[in-house]
Amino acid sequence: MLPFTIVKVFFEFYSIALIIYILMSWIPSAYESAVGRFLAKICDPYLDFFRKFIPPIGMIDVSPIVALIALNLIQTGIFYVLSYIVF
Repeated sequence: MLPFTIVKVFFEFYSIALIIYILMSWIPSAYESAVGRFLAKICDPYLDFFRKFIPPIGMIDVSPIVALIALNLIQTGIFYVLSYIVF
């Protein structure tokens, strides 16, 4: 059960970090804070992959939504593989 717990905690942390990073776009100059710079370092590489393929619709960037859905699918896939390895 330990591998499942480690993977679950990692994906929960990263999902929360992505959501906070996305919400920070609504606050002026939030990206210049220490937390904003840290979240940019860990979230931008993942989000940039989706921004390459999904253009914004008007003023709305929907790529973070697709990124969160993909992250959930990746987590499900890893759990599926771990269930065969561990059990």
